Amino acid sequence: MEEPEEKEAQVAAWLKKMFGDHPIPQYEVNDRTTEILHHLSERNRVRDRDGHLVIEDLKQKASEYESEAKHLQDLLMESVNFSPASLSSIGSRYLNALVDSAVALEVKDTSVSSFLSAVNDLTSDLFRTKSKNEELKLELSKLEKKLTASLVLEKCLREDLKKTELQLSTERAKVNHRLQNMDFLKAKSEESRFGIRALEEKLAARGMEASLSHQSLVELSEKLEELKQQTIPLKKKLESYLDLMPDPSLAQVKIEEAKRELATIEAELTKEVEMMEL
Repeated sequence: MEEPEEKEAQVAAWLKKMFGDHPIPQYEVNDRTTEILHHLSERNRVRDRDGHLVIEDLKQKASEYESEAKHLQDLLMESVNFSPASLSSIGSRYLNALVDSAVALEVKDTSVSSFLSAVNDLTSDLFRTKSKNEELKLELSKLEKKLTASLVLEKCLREDLKKTELQLSTERAKVNHRLQNMDFLKAKSEESRFGIRALEEKLAARGMEASLSHQSLVELSEKLEELKQQTIPLKKKLESYLDLMPDPSLAQVKIEEAKRELATIEAELTKEVEMMEL
């Protein structure tokens, strides 16, 4: 494993090589940046080495092709006494076009069968490419439709969200108003409760009996009303006795009983009224 100082030295040398005469940009020197730059320098070195190997291989192949071309040219000269230099300008153009076509089609030779086979392969590739393009166009059309539907849905959702937020804001304002009213009513209720307690304490200090409290008066009023209701049938009963042709002795007894009962109720009623008036 390389030491940090060695990595920093390699990074500095690589940066100097990369920027040449130009100034190296400032950067923070720490373990992380040094590690990253060292990794980049290693990858750059491997890439340069691979590129150099490819270049050397191409140079070697070019040299081999030149040797093969010279050999074929010598054979051609020996067999038919033919040289490319002896061609006319039109012949040279045709020969160059033939060579360029052979290179472009990557045929092994310049025979008609090789050219036809290469053209057929290109035609098949062309049809496959067109078919693939049609499939891609169809897929793209479907994606565009889905995208349009998604955009419309997004717009609707945004509008619904906006309406919901507006409605929520309105409801929140209503709730806040109700809470304020509730707080106000609670405060008033508390104020009334304290006021009632203060009045009760004041009345108690003045010697008012508990029987004269509001609740007691309400109960007495209800009882008084009940007693009044009880006198109604007795009065009607008494009136019915008064309307009869009485047996003097019996009628007198009934009348006295009714009078006593009525007097008792009226006395109780009077007592209740007097208690309410105190």
